[in-house]
Amino acid sequence: MTQWRVELHSHTLYSLDSLTGFEAFLRACERRKLDKVAVTDHNTAEGALQLARLAPERIIVGEEIMTTQGELLAYFVQESVPPFLSPEATIERLRQQGAFISVSHPFDRLRKGAWAEPNLVRILPLVDAIEGFNARCLFAEDNAKALAFARARHKLCTVGSDAHLPYELGRALLEMPPFEDAESFRRALSHAVPRTRLSAFWVHFYSKYAKWLRKAGLAKLPDSVLYS
Repeated sequence: MTQWRVELHSHTLYSLDSLTGFEAFLRACERRKLDKVAVTDHNTAEGALQLARLAPERIIVGEEIMTTQGELLAYFVQESVPPFLSPEATIERLRQQGAFISVSHPFDRLRKGAWAEPNLVRILPLVDAIEGFNARCLFAEDNAKALAFARARHKLCTVGSDAHLPYELGRALLEMPPFEDAESFRRALSHAVPRTRLSAFWVHFYSKYAKWLRKAGLAKLPDSVLYS
């Protein structure tokens, strides 16, 4: 049976903390032999929508959205959902688009977008999955806690590299049956096999460097992000 190699968490220059352009992104996907890649820039789907026009057979349009209580990952998005809404309001907007919803690195102690467990328990019936492995987590215990949390509650799990530069793409992926949309993705996810490796710690310095360049005016976000 055909199995796809699927990356479910990645960023481009449409995220403040990444400088990865579209050409470099697609070349890395080709080198890593990734069949499907979810582009999940921070608080915008614009980059993912543009990349999907360039590589429609490979790109899943997604977004990583900061809510008032933690970050959500969404796949098969039609348009951007703004940040800093309540989790329930964010989820409602995503459901209106028919999106599949996961929860980013829920227990990563170093992330602003991590979740307090009571808040996560409250919204658990409203989401489809939990990110059970994130290659950028510095503490293995935080990934283990997310995986155990999902399994104890019989939730599907996603994994992702959280790639902010091309080197990271494919470090955490799923081998899974082909799919076409959010519903067939949900069915395929229950048969997925994770292939995971942590990224080197220095990738976090790259993200800080990217932010510094933006603040210094030496690297600009696309106008569609700056003025949306």
